[in-house]
Amino acid sequence: MKKLKNSELSRLSIDEFKNSSKTPVIVILDNIRSAHNVGSVFRTCDAFLIDKIILCGITAIPPNKEIRKTALGSSESVDWRYYKNTEEVIMKLKKKDYQIIAVEQANKSIKLESFKPENEKKYAIIFGNEIKGISQKILDNSDSVIEIPQFGTKHSLNVSVSAGIVIWDIFSKISLNQFDL
Repeated sequence: MKKLKNSELSRLSIDEFKNSSKTPVIVILDNIRSAHNVGSVFRTCDAFLIDKIILCGITAIPPNKEIRKTALGSSESVDWRYYKNTEEVIMKLKKKDYQIIAVEQANKSIKLESFKPENEKKYAIIFGNEIKGISQKILDNSDSVIEIPQFGTKHSLNVSVSAGIVIWDIFSKISLNQFDL
C-alpha cells in the first residue's frame, strides 16, 4: 500500500467545484464563536459538495486569518452568505421548501442513524453556538431535530466534529446514488 500524493487525488479545481452538481444541503452556522470551527466546517462542506454555508450572528466570515488556517482555501470554493438574524434565514428557506433540521440534544430529537432524508428534498442543517447550542426559538422554527448519540461522560461534541459527522451521514444517505459511488 502506498500513500497517495496530492497530485494523485484527482481533486476538482475551484472552477470545477463551482460548476459541479451539489448535495442539496445548506449548512447554517448560528452564532459560532470560534473562527477555527468555521474554517473546519468550510473544509467539510467542500469535501462533500455542500451547496452553501450561511453564517449567522456572531459567526466569523471570510476573509479571516483563523478561518483561513483551517479552511485551507475552501472558503473560496464553497458558496457562503452572511445574515445577522438566523430566524430570518430560516423563514426565507422555508418559503423555498427547505426542510429545516436543527442538530441539538432535545426531548423529541431523532437519533442521527434513524434520520432518513428523502430524495428530491432540500435540507438546511443548523449547528449552534459551542456553549449555548441552538436557541429554543430556532428549535421551535425547525421542522425536526437530529441528535448524535453519545455514550461517554461529556455532554457534547465540538461543533466542527458534529458538523463532520452529520454532513457525512446525510451526504452518504442522499448523495451516494447521485454521484454513483
